[in-house]
Amino acid sequence: MKKLLTLDTTKIGQPHGNSEEFPDRFPEELSSGTPQELKQDLTDLLGADQVHWRALDLVRYASDASHYRLFPQVVVAPREASDVQKIMAYCEANGRNLVFRSGGSSLNGQAQGDDILVDVRSNFRGIEVREDSVYVRPGETLTALNAVLARSGRRFAPDPASAVVATIGGILSNNSGGMRCTVEQDSYHAIREATIVLPSGTVVDTRAADADATLAAAEPELVAGLMDIRARLLADDALVARLRRKFSIRNTNGIRLDAFLDADTPVGILRRLMVGAEGTLGFIADAELETQPLPTVKAVTWVMLPTLASAAECVPQLMAAGAAACEILVSPVLRESVGNFKGADPKWIDLDDDASALLLEIAGVDEADLQAKIAAAQAVLADAPLTAPLDFMRNQRDIDLAWQIRGGLFTLFGKQRKEGTALITEDVCFPPAEVGEAAKDLMQLLREHEYPEMVMGHAAFGNLHFFMTPAFGNEAEVHAYENFMDDLVKLVIDKYDGSLKAEHGTGLAMAPYLEREWGTELFNLMWEVKQLLDPHGILAPNVKFTRDQDIHMKNFKSFPRIEAEATHCVECGFCEPVCPSRNVTVTPRQRIALRREMARQPAGSALLKALFDDYSYDAIDTCAADGTCAISCPISIDTGALMKSFRAAQQSAAANQVALKLAQNWATVEKAARGGLSAAGAVEKVVGRGALSAITGALRTVISEDLVPSAQDGLPPAATTLPATTRTGAAAIYFPACINRMFGRSGAGVSLPETLVAVSERAGKPLHIPSGVAGTCCGTPFSSKGFRDAKHYMCVKLLEDLWLWSESGTLPIVVDAASCTHGMLENVPGELTEEQQSRWEKIRIMDAVEWAASLLPSLTVAHPVSRVAVHPNCSLHHMDLVDPLMDVASFAAEEAFIPVGATCCGTAGDRGLLHPELLESATQDERAGLALAQQDGPIDVFVSANRTCEMGLEQKTGYNYEHVLYLLDEATR
Repeated sequence: MKKLLTLDTTKIGQPHGNSEEFPDRFPEELSSGTPQELKQDLTDLLGADQVHWRALDLVRYASDASHYRLFPQVVVAPREASDVQKIMAYCEANGRNLVFRSGGSSLNGQAQGDDILVDVRSNFRGIEVREDSVYVRPGETLTALNAVLARSGRRFAPDPASAVVATIGGILSNNSGGMRCTVEQDSYHAIREATIVLPSGTVVDTRAADADATLAAAEPELVAGLMDIRARLLADDALVARLRRKFSIRNTNGIRLDAFLDADTPVGILRRLMVGAEGTLGFIADAELETQPLPTVKAVTWVMLPTLASAAECVPQLMAAGAAACEILVSPVLRESVGNFKGADPKWIDLDDDASALLLEIAGVDEADLQAKIAAAQAVLADAPLTAPLDFMRNQRDIDLAWQIRGGLFTLFGKQRKEGTALITEDVCFPPAEVGEAAKDLMQLLREHEYPEMVMGHAAFGNLHFFMTPAFGNEAEVHAYENFMDDLVKLVIDKYDGSLKAEHGTGLAMAPYLEREWGTELFNLMWEVKQLLDPHGILAPNVKFTRDQDIHMKNFKSFPRIEAEATHCVECGFCEPVCPSRNVTVTPRQRIALRREMARQPAGSALLKALFDDYSYDAIDTCAADGTCAISCPISIDTGALMKSFRAAQQSAAANQVALKLAQNWATVEKAARGGLSAAGAVEKVVGRGALSAITGALRTVISEDLVPSAQDGLPPAATTLPATTRTGAAAIYFPACINRMFGRSGAGVSLPETLVAVSERAGKPLHIPSGVAGTCCGTPFSSKGFRDAKHYMCVKLLEDLWLWSESGTLPIVVDAASCTHGMLENVPGELTEEQQSRWEKIRIMDAVEWAASLLPSLTVAHPVSRVAVHPNCSLHHMDLVDPLMDVASFAAEEAFIPVGATCCGTAGDRGLLHPELLESATQDERAGLALAQQDGPIDVFVSANRTCEMGLEQKTGYNYEHVLYLLDEATR
């Protein structure tokens, strides 16, 4: 890790808080991190890179999506099954315990531990598609898995709403369900083979022909115990019937004792027992999973009905008619969505209290199949008392907006909850035929306990979700929560004999209720399995299996108030898979979790100082501040904006003055940078790359180390002149971004400005580059580093220049770097007076990608390429221009695709050039995706839409990335 600047993190101040109010604040004795002996032992065992021991590391891993919080003593990141064996052996020998954690999206405390926390997300990666199955390791996310499977027209059936962060390890361990996954297709039924590490250290490869013989030789007592339990179960018809009934609906409370009924060998039993065991019985190091055909066409519609009962009555028939999903939402939920989700119908605000809706999805393998299923659904609903006509939406955007309502409610309620309260989502399951009546009872129970009457869920499976927002710092609310849970058990178990946990797992939250749901005999059998497999109790203490009947009422997570930008975060982790720094330092969720710990700590504490010492680099310096976390966050929290505000707090008056002078003389900076880079290019041929770095390093010292990127990996200079154009007949004004006025094309050929001018002329829409563009900038180099005065100066200058060039907004402005286009749209409005803002609103700014897409009808492809890999940078995502980018690439190629794992490249304007380790972290998954794509054939061209992004990708992938305009120009010449 390279620290570019040493920042005084104490300048950001301690957030609001009083340590007396937060019993979950980290203990002072962990201010130095992991105890020395434990740290040394595990370092010797695994290697220093696999042991995270600082106080900052322990704090950032102490939080997940649940309402619990425990203090790990150390975090380890094993790479192979053999590492897990070593950790288990260490725990047994030293009386310690471990808990497995992967995506951290668990909602019930099953990824929380107070000793050794084992991170399996970082290193257990790998996917291999087979004919109708897939080999996968537990650290891969479901989204990544399905992206790979989609290339073969397949999918994995479980589809929880947390797919972007939920990993296969967590999905298998919880037997997660989702919107479309039937009981017959869940993980328990889909797992074909696996490599399992038992607490004893024995590794079971279920694929091996002699797996049972090998296990019997290594673990004779275990094999005998498993077969004895099976024999006893099979001899008891009542227990068999009980298990069959309980697992005929979704149920993740307890372990899968039906494994003893569904398999007749010890290895077969073990393979099934691991699914849904939440890491309490062993570790799944890899798995082979059955896959399903991927529907190619879809349609969704809202089925609006006057009562909850009428909605529930339609569900079984709709599913029988071939529906892919049927979600139920009650009136309070629908009303709440109005104004918060684009897909919500404004008329819902006036719905009666009894009204309900079904979100119905139909999917087909082809158009004929889809139409047949739509007709079948319409026939089912022909006589239903619909309160609005059916509208089967086919456009993918409309489909996505509809599902955003269903998937975004958890975090919407998180945003709306009172300050200091937790957000808990529970999921229970009733017999599907009784879901309507059960939902009414559940809403009544919520009403009685003064919790939101927000009920929704997977109606087809009897699976309902609801929310609670208790303030665990208030003793009365703690008691109220406990009373509600007791009443919930009575409703679900005593009245309906349902499942207390449908798909979220048992965790700490439901462990005390296990015996109540299953009865003493089956509960004791579960404990017998646990003790047979884990006799020393080293795995996940109190998760599922506990003797502490109050464990669910301990270790609650507090939510101290922090900066407004982040205080509503519910720590769901949706932001983590897209964060550029995820593989090198910390993630947005962790930045916020660390900030909350600072709020819990008393002023002057050693723990607070330890966090401050590491927060500057880990959280502030290496944040790309690209805003991709806001895109992924269901409530659009931009953690990067918070980090930029911290950077601003770091800057001294003197530094701000230097930055302002640079802004005022930006044309000189451009020329100096371009000249220095040109000189460096010439010197490199004579003295080599080392001298090149020295020259550009000196340039950064003279100008500003934090404003001028390093050229240590070779950044080509731009052409010294821009192409000549004329205002007469111009369709738009072309503003070449300063990044393209400083940096040029890596290979030989015409410049980007020449290319854009030429292709626009060819399409009959000529561009004009005004004189005097040098020295004008979008302001991003200053805003991203917290130089407020310089940002303000540049934004006002930009407005004045664009107003002049566009002739008072008459002509659109075309910008040739996506991050600069986005920077203009984001930076300028907040710096203007009311009069200036009125002028700004009259100016239309278009990114070159949007402009190029508008040229397509006027162009003809003469020289298409075969395959194009497309990198849609984060700015295009922010501006909703990914589709136009793909339109341009697809126009000029036979196949254009986005590689699996493509997110922000980490350059973030220039941040990745200031911190090259960001590039390494951010492109790790995309590099793997490109290697995967190469298996389908050679890739001819690599394109994006931002020069710094292209240079960063080029450095890390070895491929020559260029603006998509070059591809369009070559294809249409």
